[in-house]
Amino acid sequence: MRLVLAITEEEGLQMDMGTRRPYRVTLSAAFAVSVMALAAACSGGGGSTNTGTGSGSGSGAGDKKYVIGVSNTLVGNGWREEMICAVKAESLASKKVSKVVVTNRNGGPTEQIADLRSLISQGVNAIIVNPSDREKLNPVIKQATAKGIVVVSVDQAVTEPSAHVATNDQVAYGRLGGEWLAKAIGGKGNVVEMRGIAGVPADDDRHKGFTEALAKYPDIKVVKEVFTGWDFSKGGQQALDLLNTSTKVDGIWTSGIDYTVVNAFQTLKKPPVPVVGADNNEFLNQLLNQYDKGVRGAAVTNPATIGGVGASLAIDVLDGKEVPRETTLTPQVWDYDTTKSELEKNYFPDRDPTYSSQVEVKPHTDYTPEQLFACKGPGE
Repeated sequence: MRLVLAITEEEGLQMDMGTRRPYRVTLSAAFAVSVMALAAACSGGGGSTNTGTGSGSGSGAGDKKYVIGVSNTLVGNGWREEMICAVKAESLASKKVSKVVVTNRNGGPTEQIADLRSLISQGVNAIIVNPSDREKLNPVIKQATAKGIVVVSVDQAVTEPSAHVATNDQVAYGRLGGEWLAKAIGGKGNVVEMRGIAGVPADDDRHKGFTEALAKYPDIKVVKEVFTGWDFSKGGQQALDLLNTSTKVDGIWTSGIDYTVVNAFQTLKKPPVPVVGADNNEFLNQLLNQYDKGVRGAAVTNPATIGGVGASLAIDVLDGKEVPRETTLTPQVWDYDTTKSELEKNYFPDRDPTYSSQVEVKPHTDYTPEQLFACKGPGE
């Protein structure tokens, strides 16, 4: 325990550890505080633990550790599951977190607001949130930050200025993939846009980037636009349904629902067309090992390990470090012809098909791949 107490002849100055603001106390009050502190010190109490006030500090806080909350509203999606694992892995590697509390269910802004309020009531020090809406969560986020809780929005941005934001550049994701596809089909033809979830910030941003890319190619026509819900099974069925029609398709851009689209061509025994997807493990496998079967495509990176980046930033803020409000990762484009080595380096035969293959994000993350794969947080 450390007690700093300055006493003048009439009154003392004490530091409020929740707000970091000084306030005046009378000499008698200061004396009482000193006596209580001495009594506590003599009682033989062990190391300090997290009090759940949401105002933890790594500076001068002894062995106090933080509690980090996570809010996710898309269950059963491998990308989101890995995002949560990355939060746990980074929390474990930091040695500064005692517990990770996860709220995880399918829902929209209403459900997520309830979950965020629950995390606030549990006294977490920081919240990593993948937002279901860009603006509707702002009031509850503001409520959290007003209590000294650090909020980091990952994967998708929120507009609340008191929150930190760590995202993959989703506009660039759509634009880079769109540009690759346009070139792959020679600047003309019919393409399909397979989006994510309507109204979700990442989907809006990716659609914006994709539209910007195709604006440079007037001879390319989007003949079909569907929402996959970022569900691989649903996306695969949508591809089957489309390919069973008379619609001519020269290329397909997906918002990450990729390998099941490639499978649809194989199921129907139709010649494959160029497909844009994400850095999903099975899609990388297809691009690497089915090139001789005519499979062509590009994986645009969108690492689920952005969750670990968010945890790292939150811990830095709690430690009193200066952290920019926005941290943005620029996507990479991997294909067989130009970046085969990246496909080889990031494909993991023992990982699930939907696994996001970019497992580390340097210099932000410190966990090992083994810690990420274990998906165990502190105390688990």
